Amino acid sequence: MAIDQHGHAYHGLTYPRKELTQILNCKHVDKMYVDTKNGEVYQTGYVIAGSWLRIFEVIPMSKPL
Repeated sequence: MAIDQHGHAYHGLTYPRKELTQILNCKHVDKMYVDTKNGEVYQTGYVIAGSWLRIFEVIPMSKPL
């Protein structure tokens, strides 16, 4: 799942980068990063066609007992 800066969600993404470039009709992609307070840097998503898209992994809440 991806959510842009305006709150629009894109669901059911298997290959987020590829599918989002097709949906947004844009070929250029920049990676988006976050810098934590302890100096670690993580990729959080992509910037595609002026949209800042944070990528999330959706997993089922239920777990076997």
